[in-house]
Amino acid sequence: MIRLAFKTLRFHKGGFLATFIALFFGAAIVVGCGGLFETGLHKAAPPQRLAAAPLLITGDQRFPDTRRDIFPERVRLDRTLADRVKAVPGVSAVVPDVSFPLATLDGGHPGAQLTGHGWSSARLAPYRTTEGTAPTGAREIAVDTRFAAEHGVRVGRTVRLTVRGEAGAYRVTALVSGTGDPATVFLTDAAADRATGRPGTPDALGVFTAPGADTATVHQAVTKAVAGTERAPGIAPPQVLTGDERGWAEHPEVIAEGSKLVTLASVFGGLSAAVTVFVVSSTVGLSLNQRQRESALLRAIGATPAQLRRMVLGETLVVAVVATALATFPGPAIGRVLLSAFASAGVVPETIAFRAGFVPVAIGVATALLTALGAAFLGARAATRTRPTEALAEASLQRRWFSAPRLVFALLFLAGGTTLALVTAGVDGPTAGSTATPAAMLWTAGFGLLGPGLAKLITAALRGPLRAFTGLAGSLATLNAKARTSRFAGAVMPVMLASGLAMALIYLQTTQSSGAERAFREDLRADLVVTSADGSLPLDLVRTVARQPGVAAASAQISTLGYLDPPVPKPEPGDEPDSPNPEKVPLQGVTPDGLGRTTAYRAATGDLAALTGESVALPTTMVTEGGYKLGDRVPMRLGDGTPVRLTLVATLDGRRGYETALLPAALLAPHTGTGLLPQIMVKAAPGTDPAKLTGTLSALAKDHPGLRVADRDALAVARADADETQTWMSYLLLCMVVGYATIALVNTQVVATTERRREFMLQRLIGSTRRQVLQMMTVEAALVAIAGIVLGVLVAALTLVPLSISVLGSPIPDGSPWIFIGVVAAAVGLTLATTLLSARLVLRGKPGQMAGVRE
Repeated sequence: MIRLAFKTLRFHKGGFLATFIALFFGAAIVVGCGGLFETGLHKAAPPQRLAAAPLLITGDQRFPDTRRDIFPERVRLDRTLADRVKAVPGVSAVVPDVSFPLATLDGGHPGAQLTGHGWSSARLAPYRTTEGTAPTGAREIAVDTRFAAEHGVRVGRTVRLTVRGEAGAYRVTALVSGTGDPATVFLTDAAADRATGRPGTPDALGVFTAPGADTATVHQAVTKAVAGTERAPGIAPPQVLTGDERGWAEHPEVIAEGSKLVTLASVFGGLSAAVTVFVVSSTVGLSLNQRQRESALLRAIGATPAQLRRMVLGETLVVAVVATALATFPGPAIGRVLLSAFASAGVVPETIAFRAGFVPVAIGVATALLTALGAAFLGARAATRTRPTEALAEASLQRRWFSAPRLVFALLFLAGGTTLALVTAGVDGPTAGSTATPAAMLWTAGFGLLGPGLAKLITAALRGPLRAFTGLAGSLATLNAKARTSRFAGAVMPVMLASGLAMALIYLQTTQSSGAERAFREDLRADLVVTSADGSLPLDLVRTVARQPGVAAASAQISTLGYLDPPVPKPEPGDEPDSPNPEKVPLQGVTPDGLGRTTAYRAATGDLAALTGESVALPTTMVTEGGYKLGDRVPMRLGDGTPVRLTLVATLDGRRGYETALLPAALLAPHTGTGLLPQIMVKAAPGTDPAKLTGTLSALAKDHPGLRVADRDALAVARADADETQTWMSYLLLCMVVGYATIALVNTQVVATTERRREFMLQRLIGSTRRQVLQMMTVEAALVAIAGIVLGVLVAALTLVPLSISVLGSPIPDGSPWIFIGVVAAAVGLTLATTLLSARLVLRGKPGQMAGVRE
C-alpha cells in the first residue's frame, strides 16, 4: 500500500499541494517563533562600547531568590568593589564605567540627547583619539567623530550642555572613534562621577587580565571575590559576565526585554501552532473527504482498513516530510526578521542577538509532522469504519459526520473556552488579554469540531432567503451544501478561523489600549507639564513653579516599578523553604503639596499629606491582601532593587488593574536612572488661561536652561506613544497569524472548487451553461462566507465580551466599526474571488473534453 500511496500522489495534486502549503507555512512560522523563544532564553548581547574588557562586573537585575522578576532601574555597584577585584591574581586593571543623560542647548540642534561617560572608560571600547587630547578639566569633553561630523563640532569649539538640569559651556578637546553610540560624550572621571548624582557607585566595572593569564581562571577567581563582598541583606551579589553576556552590563534592559521575548514567542508561537494544527487538520480532512469514492472502491475490492490507513498515512507523510524539510530554511529567517522589526521599533534593544539552534527547528518539524499524521489518521477512520457493501453509497451521499469522540472533544474545548471567559471577566483589566487569546483558540476549536452540524443549521436558516433571491442557483447551492456537509464545513472553517481571529485579536488590542488611556485620563487633573531637554529637573523646582502667578498647584511626578517584598513563610519541618512571590506594583514619586489638584488620587483612609520621609500610600486591594494597617512598616523593593521598609500613611482606591503606589519624590528619585525629576504637573488657577501660563513658566528657562512646558494634550500624546510600541508589536504578530489563516482560507477554497471537475462535467453534459455553473458557485461561495463570518463573529463575541467587561466595565468592546466592516469585506472578497477563479479554470474545457478527466 505504501507503493500505491506514492503512485496515487500525482492523481491528487490539488489536495496534496494544499496540504503542502499549509504545512510549509505553519512549520516555518512555528520555527521562527521557536527561534525567538530561544533568543529570549539566551539573552545574548555582544558588547559594543565595553567590548575590549574580557570580563565585566555589573549588578544583578534579577529579584533575589526568585530570579524571575526583573528590576527596571539599573542595580549599581558598591564603591569598594573595584579595589577588591584589583587584588585578584591575574587582574591587570579594573576600569569603572558610568552613564548619565545630557543634552545640547545650542549648535543649531537644541535638545539633542547625549549620554555621558568618564574618560577612563574610553579604553573599554576601545575608543581611539583621532584629533586633540584627552579632557582634563571639569568643563572639557571628548565627542564621537560621527556626532561631530553631523553637528559641525570641531576641536576647540565650546558646546553648551545641560547636565543634571544645570547648563554649562564645555570645550571640546578631542574627537574619538569607537564602536559605541555616536551620541557619546566623555568627561573627566571626576566630572562624570559628580554628574551621576551617586559618586563612587559605578554602573559596571571592566576587568582586564594580565598578559598570559587564563581568562577562565581569572573569571572564577573574580566571581569568588565578588561573591564574598559585604552587602545588605536581600541584595544579590554582582554578576561577572563573559562572552555575549557582557552586553548585559552595557544594556541591562536586555535581561528584562529578553524575558519579554520569551513570553511573546510562547504566546504567539503557541497561537501559531494551534492555528497550524487547525488549518492542517482541516486541509487534510477536506482532501481525504474528496477521495471517498476512491476509498470506497478500494474497500469494495478487498482492501482492509489497516491497508487503507497505511496508504493515507504514507501519502501524508511524504508530503509532510518534504514540506517541513523545506520550512526549516525560511523558519530561522522569519525569526530574524521579527527580531529585527522588534529592535527597530524599540521593543527590544538592538544589541540582542538572534540565537536559534536545533531545538526550535525540531519543535516546528515535530508539530507539523504530528499534526499532519494525526489529521490523516482521523481522516482515514471515516473511510475504514464502513463495511465494503456500504462504502460506495457512503461515498456518494456523505451522510456521516458525527461521532462520539468529535462531540466529546468539542464539549471539552467549549467548556475550556467558557472557563477562560469567566476568568477573563474576573481578572484585572491589563492581564485580561493573557486569558482571552487562548480562549479564542478554544472557541475556534470547539466550533470547528461541530462545524458540519453548525453548517447544517446555518444552511437550513439561509435556504429560504437564498432561493427567494437567487432562484435556481440558490436552490442548487443549498442542495450541494446539504448533500456534502463535510465538504461544505471544510470550506467554512478557514473563513471562521481567519475572520474570528482577526476580529478577536484586533478588537482585543483596541479595547486594552482604550482601557489604559481611560485610566490615564481619569487620573490626570493637571493642565500643563514641565519637563527638560535631558529629562531631569531639580526637585526644588517644584516649589518655584508652585509660586508662579496663575499656578494653583504643582506636584512632582516620577514613574517606575517596584515590588512588595512579602515575608518568606516558615517551612514545615523537613520541607524546603518556599521562594517569596513578590508582587509587582507601579510606583509614582510625588510631592504631597498640589497632589490633590493635579491628579485624581484620593486617600480612602489616612492622609496623603503625610507622604514625607520613608512613607508610602498603597492601593486598598494590596493593603487588604497583605493584611497591613495604617502605621505598619511595609517591606518593599524600589526600582533598582534597594530593600526599604516604608510606613503606610494612606490607602488609595483605584481602577482594578491600574492601581499605583505613591511615594515621596525625594525618596524615589535617587533610585531611578537620572536621580532627578523627569516632570512637574501643574494646575492652572481658576480663570487663568493655560496658554498664558505656558509663557510664564517658560520664562523659568533663564535659570533652568532646557526647561520645556507642554499642555495636557501633549501628555496624552506621550502616553499614546508609550503604548504604540506594544500595539505595533501586537499587530505585527497578529498579521503573521491571521495572514497564515488567510492563506489557509484561499488554499481551502481553491481545493474545494478544483476537485469538483466531475460534478461540473455532469452539469455541463445535462445542459447547464458556464454562466449557470458560475452563478451556482457564486451563491455557494456567498453561503460559505456568510456561514464562516457568522461563526467568526460568534468566536470574537465570546472572546471580547468578557475582556471588555474586565477592561472597560461594559460588554461592548472599543474600536472602530470599520475594523468589522474591513474583516467581513476581506473574508467575502477572498472567498468569492478564489472560488470563482478556480471554477473558471475548471470550466475552461468543453463538456466532451471534460469527460476524460480523472477524479
